[in-house]
Amino acid sequence: MAAVMRSNFLDPAVVARLGTLDLKAKTIVEGFLSGLHRSPFRGFSVEFAEYRQYMPGDDLQTIDWKVFARSDRHVVKKFEEETNLDCHLLVDVSASMGYGSQGVTKIEYASYLAGALAYLMNRQRDAAGLIAFDDRIVQMLPPSARPGHLVSLLVALERLTLGHRTNVAKPLGDLARALSKRGLVIVISDLLDDPARVIEGLKHFHHRGTDVIVFHVLDRDELTFPFDEAARFRDMETDEEVLASPAAVRGQYLQEIEGLVARYRRELGASGIDYCLLDTSQPLELALMAYLSARGRAL
Repeated sequence: MAAVMRSNFLDPAVVARLGTLDLKAKTIVEGFLSGLHRSPFRGFSVEFAEYRQYMPGDDLQTIDWKVFARSDRHVVKKFEEETNLDCHLLVDVSASMGYGSQGVTKIEYASYLAGALAYLMNRQRDAAGLIAFDDRIVQMLPPSARPGHLVSLLVALERLTLGHRTNVAKPLGDLARALSKRGLVIVISDLLDDPARVIEGLKHFHHRGTDVIVFHVLDRDELTFPFDEAARFRDMETDEEVLASPAAVRGQYLQEIEGLVARYRRELGASGIDYCLLDTSQPLELALMAYLSARGRAL
């Protein structure tokens, strides 16, 4: 499907040059949905962006039988006043998110993704909210579907600044205790923290009946370790430096990062939590497809 949907406006490097986050989000989502409509393999995902599942009591005349013929699902066109779900976008702003070797930093990629998701949620009449965190919650915008809220959320995303050290588990725990009703939590982070604590923090939401999607955002360098010359590697959160020869440490490093990714994928998947690894050089369509797929299963 990716080859069919491919658009330059889903390329992070192109998105970065578009201007305001409002324009970025709109361009990403409209390009994505246009690609889905053109794709012969679009399945139910594009319908989900514009329809909702048929519920007992709905007028049978509102069923879209053309969609049923393609997808074997009974759906009705969404009404403008409908709000389906409270969605919380959790964006990591810890110092390590400032790294970027592909022209786009992890925090920029995260903001583009969060903005596009908020724009898509707004189209679906879901209520979107934003939480920015490092070792604590530093900003919170409660979910809403009211007119003007999307603009406020996009402005907040555009003004995000890098914070301090990562402690993913603490803000996750704080939010899980604060949630009063079932909803959807989307975490966008490099997850460079103790995986045991992160996984346990995410499980709190699932135990409370909240659906969770995790977007694990990493730079291409972090995934491939392409360095050749001996250099000092600096921890962006502690400023600690290590002098190393890449040839001597590459094997162990790649084993560690691959093990981290495999653990998140295995343990989160076993807990019913959707996990998606994202390379900041990859088009944003991959994340939007993952979101629609997970959201569709939650119906």
